[in-house]
Amino acid sequence: MDFNPDLGLEAFRQEVREFLQQLPKELTGRPRSTRSAPADVKRWQKNLHARGWGAPYWAEADGGTGWSVQQMLAFDEECAAIGTPTQDGFLHKLLGPVLNEFATPEQKAQHLPASLAGERLWCQGFSEPGSGSDLASLRTRAELDGDHYVVNGQKIWTSYAHESDWIFLLVRTDTNVKKQAGISFLLVDMKTPGITVRPIRSIDDFHHLNETFFDNVRVPVGNRVGEEGQGWTITKFLLNNEHASTAELPSLKRYLREIHRLADTQRVDGERLRERPEFALKLARLEAELLAIDMMVQRVAALEMQHHPDALPLGSMLKIRGTELQQKLTEFHVEALGDCGAVAYPHPELDTEVQLPGQEVGRGFANDMFFRRASTIYGGTSEVQRGIIARLLFQL
Repeated sequence: MDFNPDLGLEAFRQEVREFLQQLPKELTGRPRSTRSAPADVKRWQKNLHARGWGAPYWAEADGGTGWSVQQMLAFDEECAAIGTPTQDGFLHKLLGPVLNEFATPEQKAQHLPASLAGERLWCQGFSEPGSGSDLASLRTRAELDGDHYVVNGQKIWTSYAHESDWIFLLVRTDTNVKKQAGISFLLVDMKTPGITVRPIRSIDDFHHLNETFFDNVRVPVGNRVGEEGQGWTITKFLLNNEHASTAELPSLKRYLREIHRLADTQRVDGERLRERPEFALKLARLEAELLAIDMMVQRVAALEMQHHPDALPLGSMLKIRGTELQQKLTEFHVEALGDCGAVAYPHPELDTEVQLPGQEVGRGFANDMFFRRASTIYGGTSEVQRGIIARLLFQL
Protein backbone atom coordinates (compact mmCIF):
# COMPACT_ATOMS: atom_id res chain seq x y z
CA MET A 1 0.00 0.00 0.00
CA ASP A 2 1.28 3.46 -0.90
CA PHE A 3 1.11 5.80 2.11
CA ASN A 4 2.44 8.84 0.26
CA PRO A 5 -0.13 11.66 0.41
CA ASP A 6 -2.13 12.44 -2.70
CA LEU A 7 -1.38 16.12 -3.25
CA GLY A 8 -4.50 16.54 -5.37
CA LEU A 9 -6.87 14.87 -2.89
CA GLU A 10 -7.74 18.02 -0.97
CA ALA A 11 -8.56 19.83 -4.21
CA PHE A 12 -10.77 16.92 -5.21
CA ARG A 13 -12.50 16.96 -1.81
CA GLN A 14 -13.16 20.67 -2.21
CA GLU A 15 -14.65 20.02 -5.66
CA VAL A 16 -17.01 17.46 -4.12
CA ARG A 17 -17.99 19.87 -1.34
CA GLU A 18 -18.78 22.64 -3.80
CA PHE A 19 -20.98 20.28 -5.78
CA LEU A 20 -22.79 19.11 -2.64
CA GLN A 21 -23.33 22.66 -1.40
CA GLN A 22 -25.23 23.46 -4.59
CA LEU A 23 -27.73 20.62 -4.09
CA PRO A 24 -31.37 21.39 -3.23
CA LYS A 25 -31.96 21.31 0.53
CA GLU A 26 -34.30 18.33 0.18
CA LEU A 27 -31.30 16.23 -0.94
CA THR A 28 -29.25 16.90 2.21
CA GLY A 29 -29.59 16.29 5.93
CA ARG A 30 -30.85 12.72 5.48
CA PRO A 31 -30.24 9.69 7.75
CA ARG A 32 -28.17 7.06 5.94
CA SER A 33 -28.27 3.75 7.87
CA THR A 34 -30.78 2.18 5.48
CA ARG A 35 -31.40 2.87 1.81
CA SER A 36 -33.23 6.15 1.29
CA ALA A 37 -36.73 6.35 -0.17
CA PRO A 38 -36.85 5.24 -3.85
CA ALA A 39 -37.68 8.70 -5.17
CA ASP A 40 -34.72 10.18 -3.27
CA VAL A 41 -32.30 7.47 -4.44
CA LYS A 42 -33.35 7.98 -8.06
CA ARG A 43 -33.21 11.77 -7.85
CA TRP A 44 -29.77 11.65 -6.27
CA GLN A 45 -28.56 9.24 -8.95
CA LYS A 46 -29.86 11.56 -11.67
CA ASN A 47 -27.92 14.45 -10.11
CA LEU A 48 -24.73 12.40 -9.98
CA HIS A 49 -25.22 11.13 -13.52
CA ALA A 50 -25.69 14.69 -14.83
CA ARG A 51 -22.44 15.70 -13.08
CA GLY A 52 -20.59 12.79 -14.71
CA TRP A 53 -20.28 10.95 -11.39
CA GLY A 54 -23.01 8.36 -11.96
CA ALA A 55 -20.64 5.43 -11.33
CA PRO A 56 -18.14 6.68 -8.73
CA TYR A 57 -16.70 3.24 -7.92
CA TRP A 58 -16.15 1.89 -11.43
CA ALA A 59 -13.19 2.05 -13.75
CA GLU A 60 -13.27 4.63 -16.52
CA ALA A 61 -13.29 1.83 -19.11
CA ASP A 62 -16.60 0.61 -17.61
CA GLY A 63 -18.24 4.02 -17.78
CA GLY A 64 -17.19 5.05 -14.29
CA THR A 65 -15.24 7.97 -12.89
CA GLY A 66 -11.96 6.07 -12.67
CA TRP A 67 -11.34 7.64 -9.27
CA SER A 68 -8.55 6.44 -7.03
CA VAL A 69 -9.37 4.59 -3.80
CA GLN A 70 -8.70 7.76 -1.80
CA GLN A 71 -11.02 9.78 -4.02
CA MET A 72 -13.82 7.22 -3.64
CA LEU A 73 -13.46 7.30 0.14
CA ALA A 74 -13.36 11.12 0.19
CA PHE A 75 -16.51 11.25 -1.94
CA ASP A 76 -18.32 8.84 0.41
CA GLU A 77 -17.23 10.77 3.49
CA GLU A 78 -18.39 14.13 2.14
CA CYS A 79 -21.75 12.70 1.07
CA ALA A 80 -22.26 11.11 4.49
CA ALA A 81 -21.24 14.32 6.27
CA ILE A 82 -23.78 16.47 4.44
CA GLY A 83 -26.45 13.75 4.53
CA THR A 84 -27.23 13.09 0.88
CA PRO A 85 -29.60 10.23 0.05
CA THR A 86 -27.93 6.86 -0.29
CA GLN A 87 -27.03 5.40 -3.63
CA ASP A 88 -28.27 2.02 -4.82
CA GLY A 89 -25.51 -0.08 -3.29
CA PHE A 90 -26.75 -3.22 -5.02
CA LEU A 91 -26.08 -1.56 -8.37
CA HIS A 92 -22.84 0.24 -7.61
CA LYS A 93 -21.01 -2.20 -5.34
CA LEU A 94 -22.43 -5.61 -6.34
CA LEU A 95 -24.32 -5.99 -9.62
CA GLY A 96 -22.47 -3.31 -11.59
CA PRO A 97 -19.04 -4.96 -11.27
CA VAL A 98 -20.65 -8.31 -12.18
CA LEU A 99 -22.21 -6.90 -15.34
CA ASN A 100 -18.99 -5.15 -16.29
CA GLU A 101 -17.10 -8.42 -15.89
CA PHE A 102 -19.53 -11.11 -17.12
CA ALA A 103 -22.47 -9.59 -19.02
CA THR A 104 -22.93 -9.58 -22.77
CA PRO A 105 -22.87 -6.25 -24.66
CA GLU A 106 -26.66 -6.57 -25.08
CA GLN A 107 -27.18 -7.02 -21.34
CA LYS A 108 -24.97 -4.06 -20.54
CA ALA A 109 -26.88 -1.90 -23.02
CA GLN A 110 -30.20 -2.98 -21.53
CA HIS A 111 -29.39 -2.38 -17.87
CA LEU A 112 -26.45 -0.06 -17.26
CA PRO A 113 -27.64 3.16 -18.96
CA ALA A 114 -31.08 2.98 -17.31
CA SER A 115 -29.61 2.18 -13.89
CA LEU A 116 -26.98 4.90 -14.01
CA ALA A 117 -29.59 7.42 -15.15
CA GLY A 118 -31.59 6.75 -11.97
CA GLU A 119 -34.42 4.92 -13.71
CA ARG A 120 -33.93 1.44 -12.23
CA LEU A 121 -33.38 0.20 -8.66
CA TRP A 122 -32.12 -3.29 -7.80
CA CYS A 123 -32.43 -5.88 -5.05
CA GLN A 124 -30.58 -9.13 -4.38
CA GLY A 125 -32.19 -12.59 -4.31
CA PHE A 126 -29.65 -14.88 -2.66
CA SER A 127 -30.68 -16.06 0.83
CA GLU A 128 -33.41 -18.67 1.28
CA PRO A 129 -35.03 -20.29 4.33
CA GLY A 130 -32.46 -22.83 5.46
CA SER A 131 -29.71 -21.64 3.11
CA GLY A 132 -28.34 -18.33 4.27
CA SER A 133 -24.71 -18.81 5.18
CA ASP A 134 -24.65 -22.08 3.19
CA LEU A 135 -25.60 -20.28 0.00
CA ALA A 136 -24.72 -23.22 -2.24
CA SER A 137 -27.61 -25.22 -0.74
CA LEU A 138 -30.24 -22.93 -2.33
CA ARG A 139 -33.32 -24.68 -3.72
CA THR A 140 -35.07 -22.13 -5.95
CA ARG A 141 -35.34 -23.94 -9.29
CA ALA A 142 -35.14 -22.59 -12.83
CA GLU A 143 -36.18 -25.13 -15.46
CA LEU A 144 -35.59 -24.50 -19.13
CA ASP A 145 -38.74 -24.21 -21.26
CA GLY A 146 -37.89 -23.13 -24.79
CA ASP A 147 -36.28 -19.70 -24.66
CA HIS A 148 -37.37 -19.09 -21.04
CA TYR A 149 -36.54 -20.35 -17.59
CA VAL A 150 -39.50 -21.17 -15.33
CA VAL A 151 -38.54 -20.14 -11.79
CA ASN A 152 -40.13 -21.56 -8.64
CA GLY A 153 -39.03 -21.04 -5.06
CA GLN A 154 -38.61 -18.54 -2.26
CA LYS A 155 -36.04 -15.97 -1.20
CA ILE A 156 -35.90 -14.34 2.22
CA TRP A 157 -34.40 -11.21 3.79
CA THR A 158 -34.73 -9.60 0.35
CA SER A 159 -33.80 -6.03 1.23
CA TYR A 160 -35.90 -3.38 -0.59
CA ALA A 161 -37.65 -5.90 -2.86
CA HIS A 162 -40.87 -3.92 -2.36
CA GLU A 163 -39.18 -0.78 -3.76
CA SER A 164 -37.02 -2.27 -6.52
CA ASP A 165 -37.56 -2.53 -10.26
CA TRP A 166 -35.33 -5.56 -10.90
CA ILE A 167 -33.74 -8.37 -8.90
CA PHE A 168 -30.53 -10.32 -9.53
CA LEU A 169 -31.22 -13.88 -8.57
CA LEU A 170 -29.40 -17.13 -7.88
CA VAL A 171 -31.28 -20.22 -9.07
CA ARG A 172 -30.58 -23.93 -9.39
CA THR A 173 -30.54 -25.01 -13.02
CA ASP A 174 -29.01 -28.48 -12.56
CA THR A 175 -29.58 -30.92 -9.69
CA ASN A 176 -27.37 -33.71 -11.07
CA VAL A 177 -24.00 -32.07 -10.42
CA LYS A 178 -22.07 -30.79 -7.40
CA LYS A 179 -24.29 -28.20 -5.72
CA GLN A 180 -21.97 -25.29 -6.51
CA ALA A 181 -21.87 -26.30 -10.19
CA GLY A 182 -25.64 -26.27 -10.68
CA ILE A 183 -26.28 -22.60 -9.91
CA SER A 184 -27.00 -19.84 -12.46
CA PHE A 185 -27.33 -16.05 -12.20
CA LEU A 186 -30.50 -14.40 -13.56
CA LEU A 187 -31.78 -10.83 -13.91
CA VAL A 188 -35.53 -10.60 -13.34
CA ASP A 189 -38.00 -7.75 -13.78
CA MET A 190 -39.95 -7.44 -10.49
CA LYS A 191 -43.14 -6.78 -12.49
CA THR A 192 -43.01 -10.28 -14.00
CA PRO A 193 -46.21 -12.26 -13.24
CA GLY A 194 -45.77 -14.79 -10.46
CA ILE A 195 -43.58 -12.70 -8.13
CA THR A 196 -45.05 -12.00 -4.67
CA VAL A 197 -43.33 -9.81 -2.07
CA ARG A 198 -44.33 -10.01 1.59
CA PRO A 199 -42.90 -7.61 4.20
CA ILE A 200 -40.74 -8.57 7.19
CA ARG A 201 -40.58 -5.86 9.82
CA SER A 202 -37.20 -5.88 11.56
CA ILE A 203 -36.35 -5.32 15.22
CA ASP A 204 -35.86 -1.58 14.58
CA ASP A 205 -39.54 -1.48 13.49
CA PHE A 206 -38.51 -0.56 9.95
CA HIS A 207 -39.65 -2.23 6.72
CA HIS A 208 -36.72 -2.95 4.45
CA LEU A 209 -36.73 -6.77 4.56
CA ASN A 210 -39.05 -9.08 2.65
CA GLU A 211 -39.93 -12.60 1.67
CA THR A 212 -40.04 -12.99 -2.11
CA PHE A 213 -41.92 -15.87 -3.76
CA PHE A 214 -41.56 -17.11 -7.35
CA ASP A 215 -44.46 -19.08 -8.76
CA ASN A 216 -43.88 -20.22 -12.36
CA VAL A 217 -42.07 -16.97 -13.16
CA ARG A 218 -40.95 -16.95 -16.79
CA VAL A 219 -37.54 -15.36 -17.34
CA PRO A 220 -35.97 -15.04 -20.81
CA VAL A 221 -32.79 -17.06 -21.25
CA GLY A 222 -31.21 -13.82 -22.44
CA ASN A 223 -31.48 -12.57 -18.83
CA ARG A 224 -28.94 -15.15 -17.64
CA VAL A 225 -25.56 -13.58 -16.86
CA GLY A 226 -22.67 -15.83 -17.82
CA GLU A 227 -23.03 -19.46 -18.82
CA GLU A 228 -25.50 -21.84 -17.26
CA GLY A 229 -23.89 -23.23 -14.11
CA GLN A 230 -21.49 -20.28 -13.79
CA GLY A 231 -23.50 -18.67 -11.01
CA TRP A 232 -21.20 -19.80 -8.21
CA THR A 233 -18.14 -18.29 -9.88
CA ILE A 234 -20.01 -15.02 -10.37
CA THR A 235 -21.25 -15.14 -6.77
CA LYS A 236 -17.75 -15.47 -5.33
CA PHE A 237 -16.71 -12.45 -7.40
CA LEU A 238 -19.71 -10.48 -6.12
CA LEU A 239 -19.45 -11.50 -2.46
CA ASN A 240 -15.84 -10.38 -2.20
CA ASN A 241 -17.00 -6.87 -3.13
CA GLU A 242 -19.80 -7.13 -0.59
CA HIS A 243 -17.51 -8.22 2.26
CA ALA A 244 -15.23 -5.21 1.82
CA SER A 245 -18.06 -2.68 1.42
CA THR A 246 -20.06 -3.85 4.47
CA ALA A 247 -17.51 -2.14 6.76
CA GLU A 248 -19.36 1.09 5.77
CA LEU A 249 -16.52 3.44 6.69
CA PRO A 250 -18.53 6.66 6.10
CA SER A 251 -21.23 5.41 8.50
CA LEU A 252 -18.61 4.54 11.10
CA LYS A 253 -17.18 8.05 10.85
CA ARG A 254 -20.66 9.56 11.13
CA TYR A 255 -21.34 7.51 14.27
CA LEU A 256 -18.07 8.74 15.79
CA ARG A 257 -18.89 12.38 14.97
CA GLU A 258 -22.25 12.00 16.69
CA ILE A 259 -20.61 10.52 19.78
CA HIS A 260 -18.18 13.46 19.91
CA ARG A 261 -21.18 15.78 19.72
CA LEU A 262 -22.81 14.00 22.64
CA ALA A 263 -19.52 14.10 24.54
CA ASP A 264 -19.65 17.91 24.43
CA THR A 265 -23.40 18.43 24.96
CA GLN A 266 -24.47 15.71 27.43
CA ARG A 267 -23.76 16.19 31.10
CA VAL A 268 -23.76 13.99 34.19
CA ASP A 269 -23.89 15.80 37.55
CA GLY A 270 -22.94 19.00 35.74
CA GLU A 271 -19.88 17.42 34.14
CA ARG A 272 -19.53 16.98 30.38
CA LEU A 273 -19.29 13.37 29.25
CA ARG A 274 -15.92 14.10 27.64
CA GLU A 275 -14.53 15.07 31.05
CA ARG A 276 -15.39 11.73 32.62
CA PRO A 277 -12.31 9.46 32.46
CA GLU A 278 -14.15 6.20 31.80
CA PHE A 279 -16.11 7.75 28.91
CA ALA A 280 -13.03 9.43 27.41
CA LEU A 281 -11.03 6.17 27.57
CA LYS A 282 -13.73 4.17 25.79
CA LEU A 283 -14.13 6.87 23.16
CA ALA A 284 -10.36 6.92 22.54
CA ARG A 285 -10.26 3.15 22.10
CA LEU A 286 -13.14 3.19 19.62
CA GLU A 287 -11.52 6.03 17.70
CA ALA A 288 -8.29 4.00 17.46
CA GLU A 289 -10.24 1.03 16.10
CA LEU A 290 -11.84 3.27 13.49
CA LEU A 291 -8.46 4.62 12.37
CA ALA A 292 -7.21 1.05 11.92
CA ILE A 293 -10.27 0.13 9.85
CA ASP A 294 -9.86 3.29 7.78
CA MET A 295 -6.36 2.15 6.84
CA MET A 296 -7.57 -1.40 6.16
CA VAL A 297 -10.39 -0.21 3.89
CA GLN A 298 -7.88 1.64 1.74
CA ARG A 299 -5.61 -1.40 1.63
CA VAL A 300 -8.38 -3.83 0.64
CA ALA A 301 -9.83 -1.48 -1.94
CA ALA A 302 -6.41 -0.98 -3.52
CA LEU A 303 -5.81 -4.75 -3.66
CA GLU A 304 -9.24 -5.33 -5.22
CA MET A 305 -8.48 -2.82 -7.97
CA GLN A 306 -5.29 -4.79 -8.68
CA HIS A 307 -7.21 -8.12 -8.56
CA HIS A 308 -4.67 -9.23 -5.93
CA PRO A 309 -5.38 -12.65 -4.30
CA ASP A 310 -4.89 -11.20 -0.81
CA ALA A 311 -8.03 -9.09 -1.27
CA LEU A 312 -10.36 -12.00 -0.48
CA PRO A 313 -9.12 -12.95 3.02
CA LEU A 314 -8.50 -9.31 3.92
CA GLY A 315 -12.02 -8.45 2.75
CA SER A 316 -13.37 -11.06 5.16
CA MET A 317 -11.23 -9.64 7.98
CA LEU A 318 -12.55 -6.18 7.21
CA LYS A 319 -16.11 -7.45 7.19
CA ILE A 320 -15.66 -8.88 10.69
CA ARG A 321 -13.90 -5.90 12.22
CA GLY A 322 -16.05 -3.28 10.50
CA THR A 323 -19.39 -4.80 11.44
CA GLU A 324 -18.29 -5.42 15.03
CA LEU A 325 -17.31 -1.76 15.30
CA GLN A 326 -20.71 -0.74 13.92
CA GLN A 327 -22.27 -2.55 16.85
CA LYS A 328 -19.86 -1.10 19.42
CA LEU A 329 -20.38 2.48 18.23
CA THR A 330 -24.17 2.33 18.07
CA GLU A 331 -24.33 0.72 21.52
CA PHE A 332 -22.08 3.50 22.81
CA HIS A 333 -24.49 6.03 21.26
CA VAL A 334 -27.33 4.68 23.34
CA GLU A 335 -25.20 4.48 26.49
CA ALA A 336 -24.13 8.11 26.05
CA LEU A 337 -27.76 9.21 26.11
CA GLY A 338 -28.17 7.92 29.66
CA ASP A 339 -31.80 7.47 30.67
CA CYS A 340 -32.94 8.81 27.29
CA GLY A 341 -31.19 5.88 25.62
CA ALA A 342 -33.96 3.59 26.87
CA VAL A 343 -36.58 5.39 24.76
CA ALA A 344 -37.48 3.98 21.34
CA TYR A 345 -37.71 7.31 19.55
CA PRO A 346 -39.48 7.44 16.18
CA HIS A 347 -37.35 6.53 13.19
CA PRO A 348 -35.68 9.67 11.77
CA GLU A 349 -37.33 9.15 8.37
CA LEU A 350 -40.81 9.18 9.92
CA ASP A 351 -42.59 12.45 10.65
CA THR A 352 -44.23 12.54 14.06
CA GLU A 353 -45.94 15.07 16.28
CA VAL A 354 -45.00 13.15 19.42
CA GLN A 355 -42.33 14.91 21.45
CA LEU A 356 -40.35 12.84 23.96
CA PRO A 357 -37.58 13.87 26.38
CA GLY A 358 -34.20 13.67 24.65
CA GLN A 359 -35.72 13.21 21.20
CA GLU A 360 -33.86 16.20 19.79
CA VAL A 361 -30.49 14.52 20.45
CA GLY A 362 -31.39 10.83 20.46
CA ARG A 363 -33.73 10.33 17.55
CA GLY A 364 -32.61 7.41 15.43
CA PHE A 365 -29.85 6.15 17.75
CA ALA A 366 -31.82 3.16 19.03
CA ASN A 367 -32.95 2.38 15.48
CA ASP A 368 -29.34 2.23 14.37
CA MET A 369 -28.34 0.05 17.32
CA PHE A 370 -31.10 -2.46 16.60
CA PHE A 371 -30.40 -2.43 12.87
CA ARG A 372 -26.70 -3.09 13.41
CA ARG A 373 -27.39 -6.21 15.48
CA ALA A 374 -27.72 -7.97 12.12
CA SER A 375 -24.57 -6.53 10.56
CA THR A 376 -22.43 -9.48 11.70
CA ILE A 377 -24.91 -11.81 9.97
CA TYR A 378 -25.88 -10.30 6.62
CA GLY A 379 -23.35 -10.56 3.82
CA GLY A 380 -21.96 -13.73 5.42
CA THR A 381 -21.81 -14.33 9.18
CA SER A 382 -18.66 -13.65 11.14
CA GLU A 383 -18.28 -17.41 11.66
CA VAL A 384 -18.33 -17.98 7.89
CA GLN A 385 -15.81 -15.17 7.38
CA ARG A 386 -13.45 -16.72 9.91
CA GLY A 387 -13.73 -20.01 8.02
CA ILE A 388 -12.82 -18.24 4.78
CA ILE A 389 -9.81 -16.60 6.42
CA ALA A 390 -8.58 -19.89 7.89
CA ARG A 391 -9.01 -21.76 4.62
CA LEU A 392 -7.23 -19.15 2.50
CA LEU A 393 -4.41 -18.15 4.84
CA PHE A 394 -3.74 -21.38 6.71
CA GLN A 395 -4.79 -23.89 4.03
CA LEU A 396 -7.26 -25.56 6.40
